[in-house]
Amino acid sequence: MVQQDEIATWIKIHEAGGLNTQVVKDRLKNMIVETPSWGYGDSGTRFKVFKQDGIPRNAYEKLEDAAEVQRVTGICPRVAIHIPWDKVDDYGSLVRYAKDLGLGIGAVNPNLFQDDDYALGSLCHPKLQVRRKAIDHMLECIEVMERVKSDVLSLWLADGTNYPGQDDFRRRKKYLMEGLSEVYQALPRDTRMLIEYKVFEPAFYHTDLADWGMAYNYCLKLGEQAEVLVDLGHHAQGTNVPHIVATLLDEGKLGGFHFNNRKYADDDLMVGSIDPYELFLIAYELTAAEEDSHTTECARRVSYMIDQSHNIESKIPAMIRSVMNIQTAFAKALLVPRGQLERAQEEGDVIRAEWLVKEAFETDVRPLLSLVRQEMGLNPDPLKAYLDGSYGKKILERGTGKHGG
Repeated sequence: MVQQDEIATWIKIHEAGGLNTQVVKDRLKNMIVETPSWGYGDSGTRFKVFKQDGIPRNAYEKLEDAAEVQRVTGICPRVAIHIPWDKVDDYGSLVRYAKDLGLGIGAVNPNLFQDDDYALGSLCHPKLQVRRKAIDHMLECIEVMERVKSDVLSLWLADGTNYPGQDDFRRRKKYLMEGLSEVYQALPRDTRMLIEYKVFEPAFYHTDLADWGMAYNYCLKLGEQAEVLVDLGHHAQGTNVPHIVATLLDEGKLGGFHFNNRKYADDDLMVGSIDPYELFLIAYELTAAEEDSHTTECARRVSYMIDQSHNIESKIPAMIRSVMNIQTAFAKALLVPRGQLERAQEEGDVIRAEWLVKEAFETDVRPLLSLVRQEMGLNPDPLKAYLDGSYGKKILERGTGKHGG
């Protein structure tokens, strides 16, 4: 627990160095991180789903768990849903229940990978009737968006092939554009379609949306309401994700994130648990873009979402840890002295430029975050607030849950 005198000392030192503490605090207080309904359900690996006690049994109980994360963090007021995992008979009732819990429904995610029909793809499937089924499901999800007052259709395709010659690349590309175009035309005004990409898995020879360039190309052809969604686990080893983020921001086509972390591939680990420096560098690109008149509009509409699969860890504590790690990365990114950094860059001072960035990353921001949370009326330590509370014991009454995605 950070003590009050530590907070006061931290503020005094950094304000003496020229930091506008109030600006940084306001930015952190206004941050919104969307949590995923499926992140509260049972999950596992390709080999096994591990069941835990207290797991939500339906969409309403997922909202209850999300409300607990919002209670202790204060920056998670929206919940993404997945259809049909979260399908209900009365979406108005779901919205009202969410509102009573202090929540709103976030992105709506179609499921285009789980049905047997999708073994060879969805929008890119060689058979017309399967492609039609996938399109109709996406149109259904747009109807759900309207019912739950969501402004984001978040799209990920598992489409690809396992073997050379299995299917025709260009024909699949044509099918994909046709399907996306029909769905795009059905989007209500003031909503967005976020297109996600993935380098491999579940297909291993090729993926129809394999990288940010492919997703960007489709977005350009579709129109202004289509933007790229970056999942931090969906890249080849060594890929410079901050560079991708900066490029998409500059092009005005960065729509959102699925925050998680990975060691090897799409591991869906807790955000910032493996490579906190990469997360910090991404946060730096985002916060810097907010202050650039050319990229401000795009940077400020980016949707921050968590997408992770808690295989062995407890669901709610893992979500809280991810939110805390995101806050830490952004707090550090806001400490980068951008004026000094720009001068060092212009002078070609490589050593000083690198040092300024690393110095911000290595700064202990726990006193700052403690102060921010106190001013928001929260416990300075969200995880401790949850563990000391009664909610974790209360949900055990649900018994052993079922697979939630």
